[in-house]
Amino acid sequence: MQYVSTRGQAPVLSFEEAMLSGLARDGGLYVPRDVPAMAPDAMAALAGLSYEEAAFRVMRPFLGESFAEDELHEIIARAYAGFAHAARAPITQIGSNHFLLELFHGPTLAFKDFAMQLIGQLFQAALARRGQRVTIVGATSGDTGSAAIEAFRGLDNVDVFILFPEGRVSEVQRRQMTTPGEANVHALALDGDFDDCQARLKDMFNDFAFRDEVRLAGVNSINWARVLAQVVYYVTSAVSLGAPHRAVDFTVPTGNFGDIYAGTIARRMGLPIERLVIATNQNDILHRALESGVYETRGVAPSISPSMDIQVSSNFERALFDACGRDGAAVAQLMDALRDTGRFAIPRGALQYLRELYATGRASEDETRATIAAIYRDTGRIVCPHTAVAVKVAQESLGTAPMITLATAHPAKFPDAVEAATGTRPALPAHMADLFEREERMTPVANDLGALQSLIRERRRR
Repeated sequence: MQYVSTRGQAPVLSFEEAMLSGLARDGGLYVPRDVPAMAPDAMAALAGLSYEEAAFRVMRPFLGESFAEDELHEIIARAYAGFAHAARAPITQIGSNHFLLELFHGPTLAFKDFAMQLIGQLFQAALARRGQRVTIVGATSGDTGSAAIEAFRGLDNVDVFILFPEGRVSEVQRRQMTTPGEANVHALALDGDFDDCQARLKDMFNDFAFRDEVRLAGVNSINWARVLAQVVYYVTSAVSLGAPHRAVDFTVPTGNFGDIYAGTIARRMGLPIERLVIATNQNDILHRALESGVYETRGVAPSISPSMDIQVSSNFERALFDACGRDGAAVAQLMDALRDTGRFAIPRGALQYLRELYATGRASEDETRATIAAIYRDTGRIVCPHTAVAVKVAQESLGTAPMITLATAHPAKFPDAVEAATGTRPALPAHMADLFEREERMTPVANDLGALQSLIRERRRR
């Protein structure tokens, strides 16, 4: 199984090499050269299996010879052992032909756990076999950071540095990153927004001398293994509703595009997805881009759904690569224009391709609050603001196929917004009940590449 860069100038790698590299050396993102198809009978046979067995069958063709079958079974078992629900990703009905896919039963209460818990185990196995250690640097708008720290805390051959925008994540999200006490994890509060965090992360990867010196690795959604892990719950949820003999729709709250791109891969594998609906909050660059044909960044307005407060959606590059006929040079030109001018026009043929593949919608702050309140009133369920954004958009997109809306985080991660909308303050699960009593440990940092590199050199273990 071979992986190529979206910009066409980086070496072709195996799954394990692409996973450990994260960002390609030409600045692009790794994608599989070919997406393996899953036969309808094989897909239907997933019905009734454990989530772990389904994950093995869905992901195995993408890994090539990187991991033996027995080893992969063990890795997957360890990855999901800490989830609080036996089904891992249960599905519940909230309306006529409308279902919620609950992705918040992992240890940090967000969908990122599905990928991060797995990638932590994959890294550990690969690095132990190679006798190597790496320095992981990640950027987060809230949930990726806590999921990464939870997955890698205490590991002998990994140091983890997580950049988060100071004052722009919820208190629960911040404390999940700043209260672990293990010496190998470091929470860095950057003076800026998420796009600044992501830009400095990419700067570090593109500084090859620094990258090689500290053996830099990335676990943001730029890492292909993250996307692959998320493909699984698209397949399992659709099969539970009758796929592949019945088509389904999905609505996904997304800022960085990784989660909905996983749905794109599931569709290319053969999952009968009629519509993939992008749901955005007031920072609606993805909605604007597909409506206008111009991808243009604007300032980020803080919202009650902070994990979506993004203007540079890294994984959109993967969709552009497909839309441009896998022309790496064309993608590189668009990304250069974005870097230099903050905008680019999507080529006409690519725009048509994207519009045929994705529908889009947005929810304002008031609409998000109203949706949280309405769901609570009508069903007794409490949802997080990100899920509410998606439910609002999904309700405007309901068709004949069952609609599966991704519920991406536990409402207790955003208690102030939820309480304001419903009058009820969601409680943290028992394993986090003392979160607000734990001592925090974080380092404020300037939005400066040199200062960040110096700090990482100083604190990483040799």
